[in-house]
Amino acid sequence: MTTTIQKTEADVVLIGAGIMSATLGLLLKELQPNLKIEIFERLDVAAAESSDAWNNAGTGHSAFCELNYTPELEDGSVETKKAVKIVESFEVSRQFWAYLVEQGLLDNPESFIRSVPHMSFVWGEKNVKYLKKRFEELQKYHLFKGMEYTEDPNRIREWAPLIMEGRKGTKKLAATSMKIGTDVNFGALTRSIFNHLQKQDGVKMHFNHEVKDLKKYEDGSWKVKVKDETNGQKKRVKAKFVFIGAGGGSLLLLEKANIPEGNGFGGFPVSGQWLKCVNSEIIEKHQAKVYGKASVGAPPMSVPHIDTRMIDGNKALLFGPYAGFSTKFLKNGSYFDLAQSIKLNNIKPMLSAGIKNIPLTKYLIDQVFQSSEDRLKALKEYLPDAKKEDWVLENAGQRVQVIKKDKEGRGVLEFGTEVVNAADGSLAVLLGASPGASTTVSIMLDLLGRCFPEQLATPEWQSKLKEMIPSYGTLLNDQPELADSLRAHTAKVLKLEN
Repeated sequence: MTTTIQKTEADVVLIGAGIMSATLGLLLKELQPNLKIEIFERLDVAAAESSDAWNNAGTGHSAFCELNYTPELEDGSVETKKAVKIVESFEVSRQFWAYLVEQGLLDNPESFIRSVPHMSFVWGEKNVKYLKKRFEELQKYHLFKGMEYTEDPNRIREWAPLIMEGRKGTKKLAATSMKIGTDVNFGALTRSIFNHLQKQDGVKMHFNHEVKDLKKYEDGSWKVKVKDETNGQKKRVKAKFVFIGAGGGSLLLLEKANIPEGNGFGGFPVSGQWLKCVNSEIIEKHQAKVYGKASVGAPPMSVPHIDTRMIDGNKALLFGPYAGFSTKFLKNGSYFDLAQSIKLNNIKPMLSAGIKNIPLTKYLIDQVFQSSEDRLKALKEYLPDAKKEDWVLENAGQRVQVIKKDKEGRGVLEFGTEVVNAADGSLAVLLGASPGASTTVSIMLDLLGRCFPEQLATPEWQSKLKEMIPSYGTLLNDQPELADSLRAHTAKVLKLEN
């Protein structure tokens, strides 16, 4: 019996129904409304992997409190380049979300963004000295104006009373606070964007559909092979442009696409867990995202934080994440993912990256074998009065850190996001993790420049981008008045209590 293969054509195929695909799909549809877009998601709902609130290690990353974005260099100075880039990017995201709300494309901003102060908190002479230097360096940039620094325990208690309850001893403490910090539920935001997109002409969304293979035609377009997991139906989509935003699953699809630009890329999976508070009295006492310093050897997404979030309309309090190791590339993935990703063109970079990152491997193994007492001990460094019965363990998401070749062909483990695109711009893939979600709009604008350069140069696209993102093409740190004006405007539209 011959199986009938359903064949269709599209201008754009988006693989993976996370925040990246949602943002790119909406940007393209606003810029060129007549585009035919098809979206394929292997699960039965959108944003169930990296974009989901329980799986997302960082919500509202804006570099206000994340110390791993401002490393201390060997000469004792503090590097601020990455933090400044991230805060600029987050402001772009805020402008885009405000535009969507103003245009009625998204309802109820409180469903996905809330005001939550961002704090950094350290103890010990060396760490206090570092935090003060960090504060002084960041004050040189306008977007960090408003940040407060203190070494006064009473002031810290005013900002976050829970972290000071039961704290004894004479250890020196320091903290910074940024009141305009936010909590963003990227799962809720992603689903809202897709709800809007599905109502648009020319947009088709397919759940329970897994992309099995990609092959390039001679005319530069792509054949995307898809299987409907509900009935076994096979589909073929001919697409002018393909975006792979499948979280940890992107690497395996990049390898199937077989573009030269993807040679040498590998992935190192890192899993995570949270301690979730189940005592409502404790949850109500805390209203901040409080980040500390990571342990030696820890990956950046494992920076410990005691974190106020809004999830499904309820206030939640999390501590972690505790890192771990799994060979899966997705939370709903296969234990064979890591083995399947090893190819002749990336085995050398992956092995050399593994050798260079033995401390990370040791750290992850130690984390895997942590007892509940070990986890409670880590929590008590932030909440000295924490009691075991008030917290339960919750699985977080799966991250795949990028391994790429250096000039000598050796592997470098990257802790950011990486866009890989075909030279002709017909395919783009997003790899990596933090601070991905918060900087999605900037990442997708960069992607437009790589893959749609001719359209991007037209007056029509330029004008529309300026309408959606008023600061487009400029740096807000260089324009204090514009920065203040846009922050005030977006805060009003998004109903933030700045």
